[in-house]
Amino acid sequence: MTSFEPPFAIAVVAGARPNFMKVAPLMQAFVSDSDFRPILIHTGQHYDENMSGRFFRELGIAAPDHHLNVGPGSHAAQTAEIMKRLEPIFLSEKLHAVLVVGDVNSTMAGALVASKLGIKVIHAEAGLRSFDRSMPEEINRVVTDAVTDLFLVTEDSGRRNLLREGADAEKIVLVGNLMIDSLRRNLEQALASDVKQRLGIEGQRFGLVTLHRPANVDDTVQLSGIVSALTEIARALPLYWPMHPRTRARIQAGTLTLPEAIHALEPLGYFDFLCMQAGADLILTDSGGVQEESTVLGVPCLTLRNNTERPVTVECGTNRLAGTTTESILEAWHQSRNSPKQGRTPPLWDGRAGVRSAAAIKQFLEAGTPVSA
Repeated sequence: MTSFEPPFAIAVVAGARPNFMKVAPLMQAFVSDSDFRPILIHTGQHYDENMSGRFFRELGIAAPDHHLNVGPGSHAAQTAEIMKRLEPIFLSEKLHAVLVVGDVNSTMAGALVASKLGIKVIHAEAGLRSFDRSMPEEINRVVTDAVTDLFLVTEDSGRRNLLREGADAEKIVLVGNLMIDSLRRNLEQALASDVKQRLGIEGQRFGLVTLHRPANVDDTVQLSGIVSALTEIARALPLYWPMHPRTRARIQAGTLTLPEAIHALEPLGYFDFLCMQAGADLILTDSGGVQEESTVLGVPCLTLRNNTERPVTVECGTNRLAGTTTESILEAWHQSRNSPKQGRTPPLWDGRAGVRSAAAIKQFLEAGTPVSA
């Protein structure tokens, strides 16, 4: 590998709400080190105030250097538009590397454009696998890692998956979890949120719901089964559901009605949502990041899927796979009540993943030598 001289010009590509919590600690590490020249690019995959702008402000992320304003579209149309708009920026900025995070369309688009231009690709949160190719995110993960030059891994399953796929062991670094960096940095401020007072549930027991994956919300039969299970759980535990715009549109377009004990909310900001997570008795979700956050917060989590790309949250955390049928979700709920899991925090989820990532990237770029820890 060709070595480079600092300052290292690195484009950091982000586009969707889960990306922003991972980008914040990376940008903080880069900005505090004169050996880096970070260029933040917001693709606009998530584009409205609740899903994007508010997160930037709360996480202390500076305004992006480039905003592509791509907006919504099919997977193909959105990915293609991101790629078209990224290419001239990558060329004009004379980059040493492009860093992509997570598993959204922006992740794959950034990696493909960089690879075709001969720019080094760094993937933060590399190697996670659900082994379910029906998930768009799984396709994005596999394709991104196929062209990645440096793999920054959150848990050991990621390392094992990459080795099985033929990745160079010397280019795989277990750095910890960037999303948990943001959680630890912001938890105290989040706990001061008045969101529970605004909702009138201060001091009360409640559950928290998030649901957005196409397999769950686009399939009317599957969504109906999930809502039936939530309705039963809500008889014992009131549920609060900040609805992703996609989910709200599906429910409003169909024949499903929610009981009074399931409270549909607008999407919450980062601090409000983190406060609700920390105070919940139970979290029901199909989000990968929420599985990780609930594990660190020690809150029981039921993942409304048949698989997870984050197995450490089940193996040592508070997460249980609950499936997607009424029966399987209720069975998991009863198990959670009768035999609550005593989870523990996975290795290196200590709030310093951003620092370790920056160190690995610097060694990778300046020396061209193995960076494995």
